[in-house]
Amino acid sequence: MKILGIILIVAGVLMCVFNSFSFTKEKTVVDLGPLQINKKEHHRMGWPVYAGIGVGVLGIALLAMDKKGK
Repeated sequence: MKILGIILIVAGVLMCVFNSFSFTKEKTVVDLGPLQINKKEHHRMGWPVYAGIGVGVLGIALLAMDKKGK
């Protein structure tokens, strides 16, 4: 439980600092034997800051429950 709590806290902090990331996906539009036409699509994944705060709070709660059980 303790390791999961620490991982969630670190993930929550990273989610607050980096609230989005982007990636590029290459898609084949036309494939006619030796002739190919490809298209690069840029995608962006984002999440609100309160999601990172929630993950961090959940990690803190797991650490607190782990200390209460001992």
